Amino acid sequence: MDLEFSDEQKQLKEQVTRLLDEKATPDSLRKLITAEAGFDRDLWKQAAELGLLGAAIPEAYGGVGLGAKDLCVIAEEMGRTVAPIPFFSSICLAAEAIKLAGTEAQKSAWLPKLASGETIGTLAWNEGPGAASLSVTTRIADGRVDGVKSPVADAEIADLLVVVCAGPRLVLVETAQPGVRMEPLRGFDQLRKHAKVTLADASAEEMTGANADETLRRLYDAAAVYEAFEQVGAAEAAMLMARDYTLQRYIFGRQLASYQAVKHNLANILVMVELARSNALHAAVALEADSPDLASAAATARIGATKAYEVAARENLQLHGGIGFTWEANCHFHYRRARLLALNLGSVEVWEGKLIDALTARNATAA
Repeated sequence: MDLEFSDEQKQLKEQVTRLLDEKATPDSLRKLITAEAGFDRDLWKQAAELGLLGAAIPEAYGGVGLGAKDLCVIAEEMGRTVAPIPFFSSICLAAEAIKLAGTEAQKSAWLPKLASGETIGTLAWNEGPGAASLSVTTRIADGRVDGVKSPVADAEIADLLVVVCAGPRLVLVETAQPGVRMEPLRGFDQLRKHAKVTLADASAEEMTGANADETLRRLYDAAAVYEAFEQVGAAEAAMLMARDYTLQRYIFGRQLASYQAVKHNLANILVMVELARSNALHAAVALEADSPDLASAAATARIGATKAYEVAARENLQLHGGIGFTWEANCHFHYRRARLLALNLGSVEVWEGKLIDALTARNATAA
């Protein structure tokens, strides 16, 4: 099994890196937070022009037609720079859902707009604490949907919602209508615009291209893989930030990095990051091959990447000392994002439960 990226994927990685290193700088992130924008429209436009938004969308629907592993490459770089665009919500969730469960007409109508960046989408599934299961109360009847979804990532800037209804059933809801009300939520990470979405007799179009239950399971597993790569890229960036600072910081005439406790700490983080990367690469291969082991591989990747990012972000802040807690230092970007992603798509405990279920089912089948 080849877990490495291909030469073409490495070239894609370099292209994304160049764009983000130029546009998603720490100073630009500060300006977005100060302006309470949370979304860099210019960067979004350039990402669309480079084909990044349509990377895994079929050419027939205006995309580039690459695979899931290519999307993982992009997600990793998005995480490394804490990119201030709704890439995960719009492309890894909404576009993937439409690819999996949309009718031909829905794919033709929405995938080209998502690929071009003209439309921003997101998945509205959460209904509050403990709502990580597929059991929800939002309902659709006669093309009208009622319910409350909260928090919904990037809902405040979204044009299209993929809403999970009871059943389960998946429906498409355009946000620019009287039946949709957005209540902005102030989150820990101000570069992600969350909102409480109230749907009151809102016009909706059901997605009937595939079984909704199987679609959601596949979608959550795929999203877990993409987010694992986002976390791995971010964890490595936080680790390198700590390394660079300790190399240039002197205490009592010695480099901070020369102290054994610091070296061992960074080495432990490196081990966590590389283990998380290996798990993520294995899950990416399983996703692209539609392997029966996808559920366990995705859960393993999600758990490892979440823990690696949390430790790297926290220790990066600690190794910076007092300055690490200031607005001027760059540590807080990764600390905020690590805390947010730790709960996105469900906590580590949720994914540990999924892993146990997947392994139990596989063992039962083998027996």
